[in-house]
Amino acid sequence: MSVLADVQSSVKEAMKSGDKQKVTALRMVVCELQNEAKRTRADLDEAAEMAVLRRELKKRQESMEAFRAGGRDDLAAFEEYAAGLIETLLPKQMSEADLSALIDRIIAETGATSARDMGKVMSAVMAQGGASIDGKSASRLVKDRLSS
Repeated sequence: MSVLADVQSSVKEAMKSGDKQKVTALRMVVCELQNEAKRTRADLDEAAEMAVLRRELKKRQESMEAFRAGGRDDLAAFEEYAAGLIETLLPKQMSEADLSALIDRIIAETGATSARDMGKVMSAVMAQGGASIDGKSASRLVKDRLSS
């Protein structure tokens, strides 16, 4: 079952249970998945769906920070709730220790020695780790390793 079908099913369940906040958050996800399918004019594969979910999670986190900075804790609470729902749809993220081990192994395999090799290392890390890797954390760790 695709992520879109799964989320649409969750919307129906949330509607039956009367959870308006969950319905609203899940409908935003459905809308974004459908918009991406329309934009690409094709059915989304799992990788494309995960990319949309990661993008939506990032939007929710940024909105949450902006609302908190603006003193709108009510809106920040909803964005936090929506981000939590989206996180449940994404695959479990690789732990920091596992990510460090993967990066060390790839640096050794590629022979990377300086920051100039960061692109080569990052592409290999993302290819091997896939959706279970947070790109921001991976980038920070690779940069630390290559700059020292």
